Amino acid sequence: MYKRILFPTDGSDITRKALQQAIGLARLSGAELQVLSVKEPFPYSAISEMQPVPPQEFYDAQERVAAGRVKEALETAQAAGITAKGETVEALHAWEAILEQAKQHGCDLLVMASHGRRGVTALLLGSETQKVLTHSTLPVLVVR
Repeated sequence: MYKRILFPTDGSDITRKALQQAIGLARLSGAELQVLSVKEPFPYSAISEMQPVPPQEFYDAQERVAAGRVKEALETAQAAGITAKGETVEALHAWEAILEQAKQHGCDLLVMASHGRRGVTALLLGSETQKVLTHSTLPVLVVR
């Protein structure tokens, strides 16, 4: 049925619920789970002297948080006996990174939470999940 399932995580409670669905589908179909966490790029401004956090410190913190999310999902999947791999990527738009990673890894299903939102832009522009649904050519399972 499915060979490789992409599971993007933002560490939210609803995303943990979606992980259980992804694990269940992977178990039923013998699929591998590909876990992804998207990091935000450094918010450069025109007044560079007034940055509250130096760029490297920002990047390190973003990587630490994203890697922690991936590690948690990988440990959960592996404890359930599912083959899983994971990575972090930096992107301005998480939905684009999710679709690109699905393509690069040859995924044939995306399993996502219904409303893992990112910041004020999510309130104005809609959730990343909605954008993935709009642009994906792959099946997407949305967990509420």
